[in-house]
Amino acid sequence: MKAQPVTRTVSRRSRASAAKASKIRVGLVGLGRRGAQFLDLLLAMPDVEVPALCTASATSRAAAVGRIRKACGTEPETYRRREDYARLVAREDLDAVLVTTAWDSHAEIAVAAMKAGKYVAVEVPVALTLEECWRLVDTHEQTGVPCMMLENWSFRRDNLAVLNMIRAGLLGDIIHCHCAHSHNCIPIWFFDSQGRPRWAADYLRKYNADQYPTHSVGPVLSWMNINCGDRFAYLTSTATRQVGINDQLRTLFGANHPAARRRYVQGDIVTTVVKTARGNTLVINYDMQLPRPYDNRWLIQGSRGVYSEAHNAVYLHGRSPRSEEWEPFDPYQKRHDHPWWKHLDPQVARLGHGGTDYLELRLFLDAVRDRTSPPIDLYDSVVMSCLIPLSGQSIAQSSAPVECPDFTRGRWKRRRPSFAVVG
Repeated sequence: MKAQPVTRTVSRRSRASAAKASKIRVGLVGLGRRGAQFLDLLLAMPDVEVPALCTASATSRAAAVGRIRKACGTEPETYRRREDYARLVAREDLDAVLVTTAWDSHAEIAVAAMKAGKYVAVEVPVALTLEECWRLVDTHEQTGVPCMMLENWSFRRDNLAVLNMIRAGLLGDIIHCHCAHSHNCIPIWFFDSQGRPRWAADYLRKYNADQYPTHSVGPVLSWMNINCGDRFAYLTSTATRQVGINDQLRTLFGANHPAARRRYVQGDIVTTVVKTARGNTLVINYDMQLPRPYDNRWLIQGSRGVYSEAHNAVYLHGRSPRSEEWEPFDPYQKRHDHPWWKHLDPQVARLGHGGTDYLELRLFLDAVRDRTSPPIDLYDSVVMSCLIPLSGQSIAQSSAPVECPDFTRGRWKRRRPSFAVVG
């Protein structure tokens, strides 16, 4: 018999009652830099314990065990090979599994965790291929077990305030959006300080696609009601030539450095244009290989107004004091601040990307405890992630239109928005 997905409800559990409840037991798979950051967040939560962890790195494993021992006075069981994740997710003393491994194993581990009946939270992206996306959806629908991708920019304070403004009707009917992930990651993420390639650099040599779309589109899904009254219908993607990778590596390490002489196929800038079923449009930029300051360039435009993250400003027709001139966003953010942030402890608001990491993980764990749906569901997770293979397909076909799958199987027409809906 097909299991029923967990009902979408919002937890109303008070802090007092939560403190009295039994601890939430989380198994951690992957202990690189991101995994170590999440472990510190878990150890900062008094109602959470980590009975087991899995990583192939002896150094990371020893450091994690030491932090758990110091924080909790307990000794977690450790698994020492990548394939040992299957033994970890099968443990009966776990309520949830947190996956922070390299991209190519995210979907595989998440599927195993759902089949084992464990809530699972997965670092971005949740999948790399359409086949993986469908396998995740099929497993979720067969087991009824939730899976959430940890897209932290969906939880930014400014982005949630914009969402509240949209839902209050201040921007009118949403028509168009632009977003980007503009972040020079060559010297800090793809390669180390000596020019040695990290695991992600392999994708620059093998693929030409929007390699990292989730930070761009994370808040956009709820702004545009994707999967809840609208959906991505088709897209086109275009990549520039590649200059930035080799140029930066030559500048940093010299022309004869092996990494500087290697050939990379990933274009420096990828521009994807999405058309939705309702006729709205979305422009997404991948921009991670050229020297530049960090920028997401979010802009959301409706029939009655527009918000621009780059300007930190809004213009609301008939409301803004000066006709066709920007006004500061800050007063609107204060006025439309989301309850998640109003009730967040200022001490934890400084943890992990300005508090977004703590907030998304806390909300996921509250859902685990209350057996409710996490704030980002699997359908939204795969829609964000499928932009990777779809953009690659379009680029390979000279920017031809590529149809976007309907992972909800038609349910987007009647699904109601639930992300960040409180009360």
